[in-house]
Amino acid sequence: MSVTLRKPPSGATPIHLTDRASLAGIAAGLPEPTRRWLGATGFTGAPDAFVLVPDERGNLREVWAGVGSAAHPWALAALPRALPAGRYRLGDRGLPADAHAAAMSWSLGGYAFESYRGTRRTPAELLLAPSAAAAEGLRIAEAIAHARDLINTPAEDLGPAELGDAVRALAQAHGGRFREIVGDKLPAAGFPAIHAVGRAASRAPRLLELTWGDPKARRLTLVGKGVCFDSGGLDIKPPDAMRQMKKDMGGAAAAIALARLAMAEQLPVRLQLLIPAVENAIAGNAYRPGDVIRTRKGLQVEIGNTDAEGRVILSDALAFGAESRPELMIDLATLTGAARIALGPQLPALFCRQMAMARDIVDRSLALEDPVWHMPLWPDYRRGIESEIGDIVNTGRNAMGGAIAAALFLDHFVPESVDWLHLDVFGWNDTPRPGRPVGGEAQAVRTLLAVLRSRFAGDQSLPGATGEGSRRSTA
Repeated sequence: MSVTLRKPPSGATPIHLTDRASLAGIAAGLPEPTRRWLGATGFTGAPDAFVLVPDERGNLREVWAGVGSAAHPWALAALPRALPAGRYRLGDRGLPADAHAAAMSWSLGGYAFESYRGTRRTPAELLLAPSAAAAEGLRIAEAIAHARDLINTPAEDLGPAELGDAVRALAQAHGGRFREIVGDKLPAAGFPAIHAVGRAASRAPRLLELTWGDPKARRLTLVGKGVCFDSGGLDIKPPDAMRQMKKDMGGAAAAIALARLAMAEQLPVRLQLLIPAVENAIAGNAYRPGDVIRTRKGLQVEIGNTDAEGRVILSDALAFGAESRPELMIDLATLTGAARIALGPQLPALFCRQMAMARDIVDRSLALEDPVWHMPLWPDYRRGIESEIGDIVNTGRNAMGGAIAAALFLDHFVPESVDWLHLDVFGWNDTPRPGRPVGGEAQAVRTLLAVLRSRFAGDQSLPGATGEGSRRSTA
């Protein structure tokens, strides 16, 4: 990692923080040579800008870095791969740094997926004094980085079995219990829909389950869509749409990250993590358009399109998770292109039955710069997924409201008595931003962690929030 928690030595190069509004006042108290240097280089304190300040011998003496705010979750993300190699520490001449934001943003600013090409540039190292806030920021960064690694790994090297290995390792690391139901054992165990979608692949489908915590504690169930590669099945995708389908297990990766953080923080919950893990492949025994698939709940699902496979496998996982009567159930899934058309790649669609809860989550997400946006479970659209030969169909009558149709499909498998959140995520950064390179992304994990802390631990704080209330929800 590019962040080390230990007392920084005096020889580490200091980084002083400022924003645009504070620069003039801060500069007035600086030595004349430094003030003149900042002016000569055109440094304005703009976010992600920085200037190297030399000493009288031409060696690097200090760095001045611009931030939106010192507590912004991506405050230092531009620095680790832009600064000269070496060791740095937070300085004390500018704005007081936020240890949580510094640890998380620097760590993720140094992230690169280099498993196949090797390390091209070692990021600069930040030495931070040990503190609970810094440890927390680093813990969140490590969980997000692990999720990114899972998403970025090509499907050849990360299929259903390897995803199972990741959940097994997570259970072992935190004293949880792991089990998996594999291949032809799925129908008899009550998971016929997972089996139907994954049976055509050479790599067997499976239901992954991790349980952790006091069995008497309040119950929390996390569900992640684990389609390790999606060809579209017999309704095959065109090449451009198939290119990045290694990321179709992005919901599972995000659920793994959230479960990891819940256990690491010892949240007082009985945690259940469920991942239906499959590859949607093409073979002689592939499920077909027009088939009617039995689900764990007993509902018969007509297949309108084999490329709408995620909601089919999630139906069994959600129904199984509901059997333990959790207080809260959250599913994360790279479910629909319709959500991306509606909201773009950076805004996961949030579906929630309770308007007040949805608004609270959106507001939290905006404060944390980990945004989600509320979409409606519009009841009149239920008619669009009615089937003439089964109970429901896995596609709507047309392309309109596709993300809502998918959410309404899932709604059939979660009892009204369970508080349920469905997040339709992209799981991918399509354009680079500081700390968020192109590739896999664990969207909404920080927001959902804040939701879990609030609900189960009574913690209303928002570590890493900007404190600016910058983009308020009108949802």
